[in-house]
Amino acid sequence: MTRIDKPVTVVGAGLAGCEAAWQLAKRNIPVRLIEMKPVRFSPAHHSEGFAELVCSNSLKAEQLTNASGLLKAELRAMDSLILACAEANRVPAGGALAVDRHKFSDAVTRALSDHPLVTVERAVADAIPDSPAIVATGPLTDPALTGAIERLPGAKSLHFFDAAAPIVTAESLDMSRVFRASRYDRGADYLNCPMTEDEYNAFYDALVSAELAELHDFEKKLVFEGCLAVEILASRGRQTLAFGPLKPVGLIDPRTGREPYAVVQLRQENEAGTLYNLVGFQTRLKWGEQKRVFSMIPGLERAEFARYGVMHRNTYLNGPDMLGANYAFKSDPFLRFAGQLTGVEGYMESTASGLTAAVGLACALEGRPEPDFTGRTLLGALARHVSTPSANFQPMNANYGILEPLSQRVKGKRNRYEKLSARAIDTLNEVIQQYEL
Repeated sequence: MTRIDKPVTVVGAGLAGCEAAWQLAKRNIPVRLIEMKPVRFSPAHHSEGFAELVCSNSLKAEQLTNASGLLKAELRAMDSLILACAEANRVPAGGALAVDRHKFSDAVTRALSDHPLVTVERAVADAIPDSPAIVATGPLTDPALTGAIERLPGAKSLHFFDAAAPIVTAESLDMSRVFRASRYDRGADYLNCPMTEDEYNAFYDALVSAELAELHDFEKKLVFEGCLAVEILASRGRQTLAFGPLKPVGLIDPRTGREPYAVVQLRQENEAGTLYNLVGFQTRLKWGEQKRVFSMIPGLERAEFARYGVMHRNTYLNGPDMLGANYAFKSDPFLRFAGQLTGVEGYMESTASGLTAAVGLACALEGRPEPDFTGRTLLGALARHVSTPSANFQPMNANYGILEPLSQRVKGKRNRYEKLSARAIDTLNEVIQQYEL
């Protein structure tokens, strides 16, 4: 039974909100798009336009042997407004898609402002709108609305994502150098990368001299005492890490029969065991520096980083307790969330969440079954990540490690990524046909 008796309210005209509004309107569902600029600006925003890019103007790689490229292919197949406007306003960037951020924002703003089914309201939303609605207000959600979200059933409190360690793919580790064990033979829950004294000293010297990423002015006031960056800890003395997060006590390297000089531990990140995070390695190093320095750790010489470490303010939902399929709020399937507020990281990932939330909501409003994008597509895998129970839920960007593994082993990273991408595109085409999207 259809429930399209009033417009869907979309709160926030960032990448996720704009994509959600577009996907609803193209399905003949009227939209009320609420954007607080220019009535009020967050500390990170300065332009009145929609889809303002706060940080880089790069939307990452385009090749199908890269997860960012695969996600773009999936968005293209679903007629993404954000991707179309980006491609129409691109600037040279080698193998990446980068945009003229002002022309890009103007294009998105015009497309939605001129759409006959989209009504734009410039106002501050301080409460959860009545459903049907999609809340896509981003990591700097206005305090009043943040409080309203925190009072929702199952919310408990919003996370304040001040720091996160890098995540690497399991298959990229050199297991001839890594051993599985917990301290004092208490199970085998961790992967351990043992270091000799020389290896530790070389790593330490590289770490304390590496280049840090810049913080935004509004982030410089934040306090990170509860999750100290590994490079800050290291700066307190050469042995600080060896007696702290890298202490080898209770761990015996089976290759030598002795305790190593230091040990970097990796903890399983997902149920499938395809991703591992570096324990105690919250960091503010630039991403290129993380790749260079952390690849010095024995066993990580050829590590593929599914996500680099970050330190910044980022409010996000306790997704596994609050969200179900297609970013639907568990207590009200006609209320959805989208964007970085849900625990996805990145421009295209935010766009993908807005698209998935809107398409699912449109089907629900029409009384049709909602699409299951499955864990074989990045659209589906991202949605599943933010709704799957986890003891240590943290935001995630698009990477091959969150996709369902292939049924057969494929030699070579490039070949494997090509197979995963081909399967994802075939799966998405089947979903589009099955659910008449």
